[in-house]
Amino acid sequence: MNYILSDGNHREALLPFTYTRPIADIRFGILTIRDKWEAFLGKKTSSLSEPYLEKKYPLRCEEQNVVIAASYLPNAELVKIVQELHLGEAVLCEGEVVAYATTNPKQNFSLSDYKSVAYNGVGLTIKHTWDIFAKNAEALQADYDLLTKGRKSQPISETNTVIEPDNIFLEEGAKVECSILNASTGPIYIGKNAEIMEGCVIRGGLALCDNATLKMGAKIYGASTFGPHCKAGGEINNAVLFAYSNKGHDGFLGNSVLGEWCNIGADSNTSNLKNNYAEVKLWDYKTEGFAKTGLQFCGLMMGDHSKCGINTMFNTGTVVGVSANIFGSNFPRNFVPSFSWGGAAGFTNYLPRKAFETAKAMMDRRGVDFDQTEQDILQEVHDMTKRWRRE
Repeated sequence: MNYILSDGNHREALLPFTYTRPIADIRFGILTIRDKWEAFLGKKTSSLSEPYLEKKYPLRCEEQNVVIAASYLPNAELVKIVQELHLGEAVLCEGEVVAYATTNPKQNFSLSDYKSVAYNGVGLTIKHTWDIFAKNAEALQADYDLLTKGRKSQPISETNTVIEPDNIFLEEGAKVECSILNASTGPIYIGKNAEIMEGCVIRGGLALCDNATLKMGAKIYGASTFGPHCKAGGEINNAVLFAYSNKGHDGFLGNSVLGEWCNIGADSNTSNLKNNYAEVKLWDYKTEGFAKTGLQFCGLMMGDHSKCGINTMFNTGTVVGVSANIFGSNFPRNFVPSFSWGGAAGFTNYLPRKAFETAKAMMDRRGVDFDQTEQDILQEVHDMTKRWRRE
């Protein structure tokens, strides 16, 4: 079988992160969802997503294909069911399609054409943006067990103070000196060539992925994930940064998710708890209103390529789209559309030409090419989000 990870019915609920990637490429725990499925299946996957993303994330079709809803994370039970699917069969969980076997993955799915296979749905799912941080502890533990099983960690330097060292794993080239690592509350995973600088205080779970850095004196609470090449500092609690994003200075980031190529200015802070302790609501792109999260703690959701200047203050439950640039005093509103330029005093259109220049400059610093494919994706996002901006 050829395995395809589909956005299914949950793409809109995972915006702004799915503006620039399929659901399968969301980082959650240590790995992306795609990484998890490929590890379980032992095969490469492709994506069934939006047409404008297909050049970067091409769909691969064969004679027999299993289409899997990427919002469902793999576990032994689900993977066994998926691997045993025959053409014309579909896996259902509480009336929702989890996977189906087909000769034509681009054809519109009709349940009446398939024989149903039941799945009890005991595994992890991400169906809302806030699931990414709210369920990160469970995902991080599962990835840690998967990646470290039967392997031995690199030695931990004696300059560190360590609690529960058996729950800490250092990959080749990882560096940790003169820091406090408490893994009694969750595992601590330090990827290849990642570095924890002197004076950091860490309470697991933590995923510091390949080539990522915790800067001196950082205070990190679990369950937090810093994707490849991220830089983090200050105080961070239960946050997920996908890759190549920076929150490198003092200031607080809590119960939040940042996409790729984001930058948080020095001394910027997110509120993750309302003054009246009420339930937090977040902007919903589908209904164009604010949706209940069921959470008391919820901070910032920031899409790819967005930035904020120094001393920026974010309200509880703020959603920032793709390629926004925020600066100035006082709180900006708690929904900032993609390609917005400004702050509490008001926003204007962040011209794509200027946004592309910034993206190229940031990516050049990391040795990554801002090519025509990346530009075309961002241009598409700019055009499709026009109705929420003042232009």
